[in-house]
This record gives sequence, structure tokens and C-alpha cells, in this order.
Amino acid sequence: MICGVAAASLLASTPAVSQAGDLKLRFEYAGAAEEPSALVVNKDVEFCGKHQIFNERLLVNKENKGIKDVVVYVYTGRGGSKLDDIPAKNNTHELENNACRFEPHIVICQTGDTLKVTNPDAVGHNANLPFFKNPAQNFLIPPGQEKSVVLEDTEPAPIPVECNIHPWMRAYVVVLEHPYVAKSDENGDLVIKDLPEGEELTFRVFHEAGKIDEVTVDGKSEKWSRSRFDVTIEPGVNDLGTVVVPAEALSAE
Repeated sequence: MICGVAAASLLASTPAVSQAGDLKLRFEYAGAAEEPSALVVNKDVEFCGKHQIFNERLLVNKENKGIKDVVVYVYTGRGGSKLDDIPAKNNTHELENNACRFEPHIVICQTGDTLKVTNPDAVGHNANLPFFKNPAQNFLIPPGQEKSVVLEDTEPAPIPVECNIHPWMRAYVVVLEHPYVAKSDENGDLVIKDLPEGEELTFRVFHEAGKIDEVTVDGKSEKWSRSRFDVTIEPGVNDLGTVVVPAEALSAE
């Protein structure tokens, strides 16, 4: 009997284990899925002209109209969510100048991470990174060499990366103080993992082709003011379903 009372007392005094939830959603284009256009290659034509280089600003899956490279993240700016401090992971992320284009098109980083810009091409490139809070960078990368940048501060928005030598080249770097971010794959799907449950979080949406604010979510029209929406995270998978983006909201040019 005493043992039973002691066990009950222990259970009552043990705090509940905090659980995590995942946010899942899919972005779909309401218009016709067009093939990406070929870009004009007018620099280092002997090398770059050997590669098929396409406009990556708006990539829509022809089979299911999924939108690639939509970025969704917990917004912690003015009027956004408050998160506990999250230790830096000090990871290294590679951005390649590969076949006269950047790979990947979007790099997602956390403060404390290192961005390593490499150049496996036979021609020189440069990386122009106009950071707002980290020191701006604009460096040359000769063939077979690399440069690294430690990202010590967050950035208020995804930062465009350009090669001034080859003006068609563009990518984006996202720098956040937390890991709660994801980009959509070729089917328009994304999942943000291990969000703190039981809290209403504010999320922000970014796509380089335009503003995603007036959408249809599972058949219901919604207005995402300033491209933001709120979700109370429950344990397990929080599936928002399919977000349909009007064709006029996004432009490939």
C-alpha cells in the first residue's frame, strides 16, 4: 500500500514531457504549368554554352502543379512568435557554382552555420551576397577553389546570391536563429519538423516569383496578411492540406 502511494505521488510530481509537432502543407499553382524558358548565355560561352541553363524563378510540376522552392518558416520578427533560445549547430552548407548555375537554388542555414561557396567549374565565378545583418560579401572564386562565410546573425529575409560575371545565375540564402523552416520539393510538398507543441506560431511564406497572400486552402479562400499565417501546433502531424496559389500572384519573369 505504501509503495502504491509513493508511486502515485511520484507520477503526480513528474512534469509532463513536452512533445513536438510537424507542420505539413503542399503548394499548388492555379495556372497552367509551363516549361521553364532557356536563359541567354552570353559570358564564357565556350564553357557555359555547353550546359542547358533554364530560368528557375518559377518551377511548376506539369503532372500535379506543385510549386517548387516555396520557403515557409517560423517568423520571429515584429509581431511574430517568441521562441526559446536554440543552440547553434555549427553546420556547413555548400553552395556550388556548378555548370554555370548555383546548386542548390535555396540554401537554408541557422546562425552559427558556415556557408561554403565552391567552384567545380572550369571558369571563374563570383558570389555577391548583399547581407543586411551579416557583413556583405562579394568575392571571386577561381576554378577548383572555395570560399567560406560564417553566418553570425539572422537575416530579415532570404538573401539573393548573384554571380556578377554570369548575370543569369541566382540563388537565395535563408539565415534564421532556429531550425523551423522548410522549402517545398518538386511536388510542392514541405514539412517543418519538431515544432514546439501547444503554441500558436506565426509562419511566413516566401517565393521569389511573387507574394503569396491570397490563397485557397482546401477549397476555402484565405488572406495571409504580409504572407503570414498562424497555426496552433498539436502533437504529431499538423496537416494544412493543399494551398492553391493564384496564377497572377507569381511571375516567371
